[in-house]
Amino acid sequence: MRIDQPLVEGKLVRRYKRFLTDVELPSGEVLVAHCPNTGSLLGCKEEGSPVWLRDTQDPKRKLRHSWQAVKVGETWVNVDTNLPNKVVAEALRDRRIPGLDGYDTVRTEVKYGTNSRIDVLLEDSAGALPPCYVEVKNTTLADGGVARFPDAVTTRGLKHLGELEQVVKDGARAVQFFFVSRGDVTSFEPAGDIDPDYTAGLVSAVKGGVEVVAWSTRVLPDALELDRPLEVRVDGNVVAPLA
Repeated sequence: MRIDQPLVEGKLVRRYKRFLTDVELPSGEVLVAHCPNTGSLLGCKEEGSPVWLRDTQDPKRKLRHSWQAVKVGETWVNVDTNLPNKVVAEALRDRRIPGLDGYDTVRTEVKYGTNSRIDVLLEDSAGALPPCYVEVKNTTLADGGVARFPDAVTTRGLKHLGELEQVVKDGARAVQFFFVSRGDVTSFEPAGDIDPDYTAGLVSAVKGGVEVVAWSTRVLPDALELDRPLEVRVDGNVVAPLA
């Protein structure tokens, strides 16, 4: 997916109050930017790290610039949680995700469950395939080439897993899609040391028929793109790829 907003380079000074980021520009000016990520950003907020901001060019915004990516080691990592859903929806419309390419209707932010909205709902107008509910989770944490989620306790994420399980019980299809916002990983597993309840919920969801997939991405100056599917391990077992 192309990103047309102008890129502004700088160095991270600090991230604070969840939604605020101080960034030092090459000129020495320190700019306050919006942080579009409510997670802990574990491993992605080291002082002095190179960062990319996006200039929204929106005069109505309180903070004109938004933090989009940070360089961790030699790898650029997308931190903007607004982008993954758009990238996945675009890829699904273009039928570029094997196992999910048989659907001709793609809808986003559809109400379901208990006061929830599914990120993407796939439907087959011919009725040959059951509806498929796709929940997307932005994943920034990595350790030794292994992507891990979550980076902080997530009761909301656990709620979504339960709703996906219910979708399967009701006769539909459900997919938990981990959008790994970096390209330096080869596999994915839940971060049980950070949130054991979420990990237990994911184990339960898999046993209940929820499919799990993870893709790495390419974080580029003018685009954010799905790269390749990753091996997924849950409860010590490799999860079968989408069929």
